[in-house]
Amino acid sequence: MRSATALKHHVRQKNAARAKRKSAAPGASGPVRERNCSVARTVGILSDAWAFLVIREAFFGARRFETFRSALGLPRGTLSARLKSLTQQGIFRQVHYAEGSSRVEYRLTKAGLDLYPSFMALMQFGDRWLTGRKGPPLQLVHADCGKECKPIVACSSCLKHVRPQDSRYRDGPGAGRTPVQAAKRSRRASDPSQFMRGRPSSVSLSLQVMGDKWTFLVIREAFLGVRRFDKFLSELNIAPNILTDRLNRLIDRGIFKKKKYQDLPERYEYRLTDMGKDLYGSLVAMMAWGDRWLSHGEPPIQLTHTTCGKDFTPTVICDKCRKPVTASNMRYRLKYDPRDYEADSDYGRVAPGRI
Repeated sequence: MRSATALKHHVRQKNAARAKRKSAAPGASGPVRERNCSVARTVGILSDAWAFLVIREAFFGARRFETFRSALGLPRGTLSARLKSLTQQGIFRQVHYAEGSSRVEYRLTKAGLDLYPSFMALMQFGDRWLTGRKGPPLQLVHADCGKECKPIVACSSCLKHVRPQDSRYRDGPGAGRTPVQAAKRSRRASDPSQFMRGRPSSVSLSLQVMGDKWTFLVIREAFLGVRRFDKFLSELNIAPNILTDRLNRLIDRGIFKKKKYQDLPERYEYRLTDMGKDLYGSLVAMMAWGDRWLSHGEPPIQLTHTTCGKDFTPTVICDKCRKPVTASNMRYRLKYDPRDYEADSDYGRVAPGRI
């Protein structure tokens, strides 16, 4: 038999282990922990819809503060904060106009340029679902093959279009949970139509649907198999009122549909619609960027393409020649009059690789 001292020691060890498991569980008191995820890390850098649109303008050729400001109509303080943050995060680098000058241009780094495929994936979602009768505002041409291009997110092994039903995931070497970093939580814009100032962009249209961190992460959890309110709540460590708001908006925009699974009391599952499933390409393209630049060689999730049976990296390619799409090998033609959007008719028209 155990002595009283040994038994007390055993009980203390058991209680300590239970307390450790409890503190590590989602939603528990103590340090809040979140899923390691390259989508979350990428969205954490992009921070909100305005950060996305500042980068979009850089792809259109904007470099100077006043060019960004006139294109987006942002208050100077808001734009300064986004440019400062994106520079600190390694998306932009500052280059002085001339030797001895205090004025700078903001130029995309290699990491910033590598966001281009993710923007293309987001733009294609907007083109397919949100442009209405007018159709896509830009016609894209892939310089490598010279053909009109509608980029797709493909398997890096077989170069076929990837869909959520054809993909499986498992934990990668970077899987697990880490304490949530103290940071300002992004808020949903009260007037998403402001993202359309300056140009009729399908990226802007997509951001009206999902332009804040919580919305991205709710959609991410849906692709990971979460359907019920309590599970979203525990996985995201999100306030119930914020989760309710995001779920209701995603239902209103056609991304989710509700299905009752219990009568007393009424309980619902939140399932992706066909439109919602089509966001898969955008999310895994962002995940691939986060894996390359933010995971230190240890991606949290490994994807397998069931069509070919191989592990893959999501790759944005031309739908005609199947070659990768980059910021340097894309051209476009405007299908609208910039003057209708109070934009300079020459701005962004001549440089290649713009969206």
